[in-house]
Amino acid sequence: MQHNEFEGQPGAPGADAGVRAAEPAHAPDTAAAAGGADGLEARLAAAEAKAAEHYDLYVRAVADMENVRRRAQEDVSKAHKYAIESFAESLLPVRDSLELALKTENVSLESMREGVEATLRLFASVFEKNKLIVIDPAGQKFDPNLHQAISMVPGSAANPPVAANHVVTVLQKGYLINDRVLRPALVTVAQA
Repeated sequence: MQHNEFEGQPGAPGADAGVRAAEPAHAPDTAAAAGGADGLEARLAAAEAKAAEHYDLYVRAVADMENVRRRAQEDVSKAHKYAIESFAESLLPVRDSLELALKTENVSLESMREGVEATLRLFASVFEKNKLIVIDPAGQKFDPNLHQAISMVPGSAANPPVAANHVVTVLQKGYLINDRVLRPALVTVAQA
């Protein structure tokens, strides 16, 4: 004989018909009926107070979200507007150095060269500080993500000879900024 897990419960298949008849489907709430309209009004007032409290919380949450959205938009706008401020600030000493070089009279070729080298060192420190990295791939394997091939030459013709698919000459250095290619290096590549 099979046992039903609902057996013996009111309304369950195979349950005793007498048990079902003893428990009506919708028994009237005797406490509410005894209290009459006063009990119903008290419950309605409590429900309205709870609804008003929840509505107030909802309105506050919507206002908070709108404030967060507005502040985020302002932050993004400021980031776009002042993104290069740090970089520009670090370039000021380089400009000062160049202006000072132009003001100098009776400049010898050697002192001019020293000034240009000092200015180049300033530039290099600015680039390093701002994570602007030089791509100078002479002799390295050609990488299309970092290099742009302008032409191909026989590897054996290069001095010293270069293996196939390696950079023979760098025509223009490339640059990375935070591991992203700002400008690829322009190169000639040894052909196979």
